Amino acid sequence: MNIQQLEYIIAVDNFRHFAKAAEVCCITQPTLSMMIQKMEEELGAKIFDRSKHPVAPTAIGKLIIDQARICLKYFKQIKDIVDNEQNTTKGTFKLGIIPTIAPYLVPAILEKQNSKYKDIELILKESTTNNLINDIQKGILDGGLMAGPLDRPELLEYPLYYEKFYAYVSPLDERYAEKEIDLDDIDINDVWLLENEHCLRGQIERLCQMKRKASAENIFIKYESGSIDTLIHIVDYNHGITIVPEMHAMGLSEDKQENLRAFKNMTAVREVCLVVSKEYVRSAMLQIIIEIIKSSVPKSMQNPELKNYVVNL
Repeated sequence: MNIQQLEYIIAVDNFRHFAKAAEVCCITQPTLSMMIQKMEEELGAKIFDRSKHPVAPTAIGKLIIDQARICLKYFKQIKDIVDNEQNTTKGTFKLGIIPTIAPYLVPAILEKQNSKYKDIELILKESTTNNLINDIQKGILDGGLMAGPLDRPELLEYPLYYEKFYAYVSPLDERYAEKEIDLDDIDINDVWLLENEHCLRGQIERLCQMKRKASAENIFIKYESGSIDTLIHIVDYNHGITIVPEMHAMGLSEDKQENLRAFKNMTAVREVCLVVSKEYVRSAMLQIIIEIIKSSVPKSMQNPELKNYVVNL
């Protein structure tokens, strides 16, 4: 068993197709298949079920592939240590971003990277917090841009900015006509939320103290969406409100911004962090990624004093 074989089984798992995996690994499909078969014979275990379409790992194969990802992650760190000591910032950084951040930052991040940091290949992936954490731990991603604090000992968090929460109200609803809104005046049956997999939903529930109860009469969640824009459109044509982060609010059209409401007598923000594994060793590369992200965010959101108003996940 060798490093190449580990790379091959990971490639097949990524693409669930032997021909595509072989193409990415720059070898022929027969060679890739033979090398994986030799590994299976050496281990005495089938890694892939070739009868399935697309091909899928067996139960023990999943465990082997997960461990292979960890092994390759540590193997790659040997060169990363040398690059970092030589202050080399060329190379690849694979960055995951949660969906409630990606639409507003990805264009600016790519523009900064293309204009100033052409030696860095920045690979971006959009996914939910739990998936990003899992990919960071497996070495699939180098880092993730997500809401914090996570308080997980196996991860390092670098707080980058803080964005305020705003209520977005229906223009059809006269109850929320004032420019500021009191949380105590919000009818929980009026609130439209994101799906459970989004960390922003948990923060909104904490903000509004609306933890769902196991009660038939608690029916305030009439529709769950994966998109803030969808919730805004629902609110536009129906009664009710939704909660949006500041960067999304800034991107709204002028007529929609008329429907934004600040919270009365309170400041509530979410902390956005760059998260990496505690074993990540390329500190010089990390500082450049932090610089790229911070340069893409308004300075007003980078005030460290706002940390005092963070709504926990």
